[in-house]
Amino acid sequence: MKRNSDKLIKITEVCLRDGSHAIAHQFTEEHVRSVSRALDQAGMHYIEVSHGDGLGGSTLQYGRSLTDEMKLIEAAVEECKQATVAVLLIPGIGTVDELKQAKNLGAGLVRVATHVTEADVSAQHISLARELGMESLGFLMMAHSAPVEKLVEQAKLMESYGAEAVYITDSAGALLPDQVRERVRALRQSLDIEIGFHAHNNLSLAVANTLVAIEEGATRIDGSVRCLGAGAGNAQTEVLVSVLDRMGVNVGIDIYKMMDLAEDIVAPILHRPQEINKGSLVLGYAGVYSSFLLHAERAGKRFGIDPRDILIELGRRKAVGGQEDMILDVAAELAGSR
Repeated sequence: MKRNSDKLIKITEVCLRDGSHAIAHQFTEEHVRSVSRALDQAGMHYIEVSHGDGLGGSTLQYGRSLTDEMKLIEAAVEECKQATVAVLLIPGIGTVDELKQAKNLGAGLVRVATHVTEADVSAQHISLARELGMESLGFLMMAHSAPVEKLVEQAKLMESYGAEAVYITDSAGALLPDQVRERVRALRQSLDIEIGFHAHNNLSLAVANTLVAIEEGATRIDGSVRCLGAGAGNAQTEVLVSVLDRMGVNVGIDIYKMMDLAEDIVAPILHRPQEINKGSLVLGYAGVYSSFLLHAERAGKRFGIDPRDILIELGRRKAVGGQEDMILDVAAELAGSR
């Protein structure tokens, strides 16, 4: 792989947003303060803070947050002296009012997330964020589930709305390295803005896929400390930063401090070790949205069926983020057919 020391690689730490899925959205204000403070001191570029499903996600359908997300955003902003606090917004879940509130609290970047074929619903939010003076980026979820041509088409829409970067989002952790290469290369050839990549580790490929994305020209990448993210987590940030340093890519982040905060601050927050177990492996194998894992496990327990069968069926039905209510329906149908 070529060295990319001449490229400015920008890392967004997602453990305080994507990681919310892994702990059933039970972050406390002290969790956010301690993690944000340590990340900021380590030199992290961006720290994303919100409900796992973005602004407004604290609902019965997606899971209630223990602490109001605006309090968590405010806490992170107060702790960060260098890093920019970021938020995620999924149109239809989050609203422009919540975006304005997050901005007023000090959030400086928003990633507007849609299913890979539905970029048109992001226009209002991307353009508003630019008007508010925020960095405004597009986030195309479940990127494995559409042809490359469709991905390019939808990314160009986000670019036309004012997005300063578009992310290829491997929400299921299902992409293989050659598929990442093909997608990043296609966007790099078609867009005039930055390309980002967000990985999940359900097939143990998150770091490898992120390196391929960087090689093909992605300059915005994501990681989660201690793999604190949905499913088996994301590219493990302290590992990713260490590998990049070994390759001569200096991202300005203190590796020892990242290791220490992973071990001493984030690890105690985990409800269980973040590893590739049979549930998260099925997510990547079946191409299912990573945040579905806990919902499927609960449904399986309720109906007395294997959660893997639920996830495989959800993959067959091509369920997408926002369809969490389908999980119970599928579980009930499977239980009734036995």
